Amino acid sequence: MASTAKGGTAATTERRSPGKLAAYKAKRDFGRTPEPSGRVRRRPPSGGRRFVVQRHRARRLHYDLRLEVGGVLVSWAVPKGPTLAPGARRLAVRVEDHPLDYFDFEGVIPEGGYGAGDVIVWDWGAWEPADDEDPEEAIKAGELHFDLHGEKLRGRFVLVRTKTNRDGKESWLLLHKNDDAAVPGWDPEAHPESVKTGRTNDFYTSKR
Repeated sequence: MASTAKGGTAATTERRSPGKLAAYKAKRDFGRTPEPSGRVRRRPPSGGRRFVVQRHRARRLHYDLRLEVGGVLVSWAVPKGPTLAPGARRLAVRVEDHPLDYFDFEGVIPEGGYGAGDVIVWDWGAWEPADDEDPEEAIKAGELHFDLHGEKLRGRFVLVRTKTNRDGKESWLLLHKNDDAAVPGWDPEAHPESVKTGRTNDFYTSKR
């Protein structure tokens, strides 16, 4: 069922370190793409940490997991999607940080642009690092334990960096712990609707 964004958002003129979004901005032509440029910072009035997962049909279907950390959405592309199945390992490729106002982006990235395809807000909610660890330091160290409180995803997850190639591209593994929220065999493809609009990616096919 569609709902409004968790906690709402508020626009401010507070600026983040330009270096964190340099790669994001360099890859996009904001005269063509409807994606947010990140010029205005948006955050929930509560100041809490948010997460979003966007189902993105580009050249290949994947899910983008984004965690609010340090004024940006730190992001991983998960080809098979996150799961509640305990112990199931999912490849998660670290991608460029995204601006906070990408949190509720849903629509079509036009052909010829970076990441061309359709995007829905597949899940969203709040997240928190486990054991009060510093998430920025944990990500730098290559292992982050965290809890999700979403409409589809919940419980304890772990991200572990497995390798970094010569170009600096990082491969991670995403898995769900065997806790009370775990569901054996849980398949993200069985839950295709947007939590923002109730639509599926197919709604946007005719708009591409």
